[in-house]
Order: sequence, then C-alpha cells, then structure tokens
Amino acid sequence: MDDQGDVKKKPLFTDLDADQDESPVTEVESLCMNCHSQGVTRLLLTRIPFFKEVIVSSFSCDECGYQNNEVQTGGNVQKKGVTITLHVRTKQDLNRQVVLSPYASVSIPSLEFEAPPNKGSLTTVEGVIDRTVEGLTQDQPLRKALDPDTAAKIDIFIEKMIKLKETLDGFNLVVDDPSGNSFIENPYAPKPDPDLSGTNYTRSLEQNKLVGILGDDALENLTEEEHANESDVHTLDQSNEVLSFPANCPSCNTPCETNMKLVKIPYFKEVVIMATNCEACGHRDNEVKGATGIEPKGIKTTLKLTKPSDLTRDVLKSDTCGVVIPELEFELTHGTLGGKFTTVEGLLTKVRDQLMGSNPFVQGDSSDESHRNKLTTFCGKLDEIISGKRWGVHLVLDDPAGNSFLENVYAPEPDPEMQVEYYDRTFGQNEELGLNDMKTENYTTDS
Repeated sequence: MDDQGDVKKKPLFTDLDADQDESPVTEVESLCMNCHSQGVTRLLLTRIPFFKEVIVSSFSCDECGYQNNEVQTGGNVQKKGVTITLHVRTKQDLNRQVVLSPYASVSIPSLEFEAPPNKGSLTTVEGVIDRTVEGLTQDQPLRKALDPDTAAKIDIFIEKMIKLKETLDGFNLVVDDPSGNSFIENPYAPKPDPDLSGTNYTRSLEQNKLVGILGDDALENLTEEEHANESDVHTLDQSNEVLSFPANCPSCNTPCETNMKLVKIPYFKEVVIMATNCEACGHRDNEVKGATGIEPKGIKTTLKLTKPSDLTRDVLKSDTCGVVIPELEFELTHGTLGGKFTTVEGLLTKVRDQLMGSNPFVQGDSSDESHRNKLTTFCGKLDEIISGKRWGVHLVLDDPAGNSFLENVYAPEPDPEMQVEYYDRTFGQNEELGLNDMKTENYTTDS
C-alpha cells in the first residue's frame, strides 16, 4: 500500500510533446464489428486549442483490414447551459470565431431558422451561414425532381441566407448549448461587447440526458433517494463536519477528492465551501455556494484600493456575482469564475488567469496577435494592482442574489473606503434567477 501511495498520479489529458519518453497512446483489444475477430483500438487523450480535452480513437483489424477513426469531446460538462446571442451589424462581425460543441444548436430568429446539434466545430459566423447553405443545396436536385414546391421554398430560403452576408440591416445569431462549452469571440475583450450577450441556465431533465449527466431513470431514482435520506441529512453536525466525495480535476480530469464544509461568516451568513486539490497536476480550486437562498434585494459593494492591506481582505464571490473595475473599463459578467472564497488579491489573480489561460481565442498558433497583445497589456495593468504598484482603483462586486461579501475590516463600524448598496432587482435579473415564475404562496394548490 505504501508503494502505491508513493506513485505520482499523471493527468489523463496531456499536451502532445515529441520529446516525451512514454507514448501517450493506449492500446486495447476490441471486437471488430465487420468480421467479429479481435482488433486493436488505440486511444489518445490530449488537449487541442479551442476544443480543450479530446479523445482520439482509432480502430484497425488485421484480419479483414477494417479501420475506423473517431474524435470525441473529453472535457467536462459545465454546471449550467449557456445561450449566447450575437447581433451581427457589420461584415467584420462575420469573421468572429465561433466554437460549437457537439450539443450546440444555432438559430437565426429573423429567418425562423434553427440548426440542430451536430459534430463539434471551430468556424466563424460566415462559416455557420456557408455550412447551412451547403447542407441545404446538397440535395436540391433530388428535391426538385420529387417535390418541386418544397425545393422552390428552400431556394428562396437559401437566397435569404446568402443575403445575410451582404446586408447591413443586421441579424441575431443565437447559440444554445446545454453543455456550456460553446463560445463566440469577443474582439473587445477584456472590455464588454455591446453586441454580444450570454445567459446561463439550469438544464432540464431532457438536456441532462442529452449531455450524458443523467440516464433515462436517474432523476426519479435520485429524487426518491433524497426524500428517503432527508431525515438523515438533517442529523449531521454540519457546522463541524468536513465531507469528502469523489470528483474529477477540472484541469486534467484526473480522479480526485473534493472537501465540503459549512462555514459561518461573521456579519454575513452561512455558506458552503468546496475545495479540490489534485495530486496529479497540482491544480487547486475552491467554490462557494450560498446556504441561505436568495436575498430579498441585490447587493452592490464598491471598495477603493488605497493600501496593501486592502489586497488581503476576504472576498466571497457567489456564482451570480459580477466584477467591475471602472478604471480599467473591465466587466466580468455574472456567473463567470463561479463561486469563490478568496482575497482581493486572489480574486484579481483568478481574473487574470481566466483571461489568459482559459480564453479559447488567445490559444494556439491560429490566435490573433493583436487580440492577444491587447489582453497581455490589460493583464499587465492587473499585475500592477496585484503587486501594489497601482492604487486608487475601485473593485465593484454586483450580486443580484445578494450572496456576495467583501470584508469590512472596521466592522461593526462603517468602512470609509467601502460603499454597500442594496437595490431592487430588475425583471431581467429576476428572470435569470428563476424568480419570476416561482410561486411562493399557496403553491400546494393548482394555479
């Protein structure tokens, strides 16, 4: 047992390197579906820019010569689905890069057009239109022979699609991805894009089945187990108990453990903190969930950074909180980075790492140099704040759910450098939190 404990775990997904000693390819004997003899399947788990982790499989049979190749997404399914809307105004917008996962559907509401999920792809807005036109044109000769009326309607629709690339009237391109792994390029990053918006949503039962999180009967079984064990859950000493459960590393996907604990924050509320430490790649991460639900009002906290001790203030950023730095014209939308319990310095470091390390449009040889230089310059300004070379900037935490917290070192007295504002949520914010359709009175009766 001791020898096994000393063996260092290796990441499941590794970068391709010609100088590595061991081959990353795994060979497995498997049945040939053509001649039913034994063949060999070769598996390669690696990272590819824009697609993150992928599984490349290749099967070959020496008996009959049958071969088959396939590429599958190996990355994690995000905790929430995403809907991204781009308003295309100019021809430059047609060159925006688009990453589509195998679960993403694309729609153009003005044409009442929707393309179902297909194979994952890296393309542009113009490429999405061209691929649609190509797919519709492919079987037109056969349609004209069998169903001339339908073929004529499709010809009209194809003309409308082609005109989208020429018109300046503008149109909306909507990407809906239950897995949350699709992207549309923001050429203004790290500044917000006025023509690009994204909304995260909770997946339905059908969508969870689509992305493979649940089986056909998993939800019913899970609900029954939760009801059966509900009394046991409340008997746990949650304030002193540290719970551990198996998980996968969000960086290298290696199996690891996540620790979870209920914590009471002074002058605030109870929260659930989950921490993950991967022995294979060294990745460390923590996530915070509110344990008391959504507050009646949103909260907006503004801190002016004036001295080194401000960087050590504790920060609780919920998964519904946005971050703004007005002096840098920077805005981190709600839901980005997830929930975090860290310090001001740690939060700024996470933002910098997210911009450079997790941005799919600044990785690889095909990335745009001007875009990459722009982000490098911005991250340099963040580094000046982190290292204490730049003061007087404001850090704004805006949380419509009211579950974020920034430490007041003068508590219970007011902090002269911090302003806390409570506000009524807008209809759109309530819609994102799922409150507009929530019935809180007489919910046991039929509506």
